[in-house]
Amino acid sequence: MAKKRSSCAVRFLWVIAILTMLFIAGAVGYRIFEKQLMRWAMVPSAPFRDVPMPAGADYRQPRLWIARPDIPNNPSLWTPQGFQPIATGVGTGTRGASVFFVHPTSFLEASAWNAPVTDPESQDRAALFVRSQASAFNSAGAVWAPKYRQAAFGAFLTGEDNARRALDFAYRDVLAAYEEFLREAPADRPIILAAHSQGSAHLMRLLLERIKGSPEAGRVVAAYLIGWPVSLTADLPALPFPACQRPDQSACLVSWQSFAEPADPSQITDVYDDSVGPAGPRRGTAMLCTNPLTGTPGGAAPAARNLGTLVPNADLSEAEFRRGAVGARCGPRGFLLIGGTDALPAMGPYALPGNNYHVYDYALFWANLRADAERRLAAFEGRRQ
Repeated sequence: MAKKRSSCAVRFLWVIAILTMLFIAGAVGYRIFEKQLMRWAMVPSAPFRDVPMPAGADYRQPRLWIARPDIPNNPSLWTPQGFQPIATGVGTGTRGASVFFVHPTSFLEASAWNAPVTDPESQDRAALFVRSQASAFNSAGAVWAPKYRQAAFGAFLTGEDNARRALDFAYRDVLAAYEEFLREAPADRPIILAAHSQGSAHLMRLLLERIKGSPEAGRVVAAYLIGWPVSLTADLPALPFPACQRPDQSACLVSWQSFAEPADPSQITDVYDDSVGPAGPRRGTAMLCTNPLTGTPGGAAPAARNLGTLVPNADLSEAEFRRGAVGARCGPRGFLLIGGTDALPAMGPYALPGNNYHVYDYALFWANLRADAERRLAAFEGRRQ
């Protein structure tokens, strides 16, 4: 009996050893091939379908907005304890700016190239992004954040033509929403433009193709193209506004992309270096890096300059507000580098390959971004008066 128990124990230990080796091999394999595995899992294999909006579905209908001043349960009005949104609305009793915000990618399926606006999972996730990101601007004005048939996450992992078509398709919705925003937002208010990730890609195109040279360009306080690369030489010269050089400057652009150190941004630079901007090839060019802790391009600032980070829970539905948690410096290529020798707060499981903290671009610097928008709005209004 003892011999039998010993034999069972040996077999059990062998099973544990084999499972451990498989786990280690899988982890090593994932580390080596994580980019390829992500593309395999996330790039849609279905054909692209150019599907029109359902009959009667246009942006005059509040149901096509995640946030706007006249709808209930507006997620952009959320604030952590100690902060309050300004009193906003669409009538003459409001104050501040009108904020047009384009949310990042929330459609993570590979079943289609574009998300329907009726997809509940991606829309719930988009509302969470509006809550945690667009809320940074609710002390500066009323937030308008449209639903749109966003390109799938996998569209950013491939260079195939379907990805370009999916992004063009999504942009048409953003453009239509912007036109309705202009019609309904008070015509005498300043405008703040803000976005993240895919939303920033669409916002940069909107700046180039619609806002540049338009009457409302003179009302723009600032454009926040966060989480998207903006080349200093291939993009910036063609855009209607310069990069913000001072924390109290208005009519200018802000952009950063967050990576923890040691950073491997190759998943971005591989695509970026093969692309061409409106003013020339992007290969090897530096990107705009606004340090959110100073409101100026380049440089470094310690964690003590951080007015407050949103440290989210596991599903991003709630967050703890923490001051002085994260410092930042702009690296030579233009990525915003966080951490270094300082310990980072546990932000959650959504860091991307290469120590890419893209998902947390807003959360890491939420209170500084809020102060930045307030300061630039005050500068704009002072200049206008």
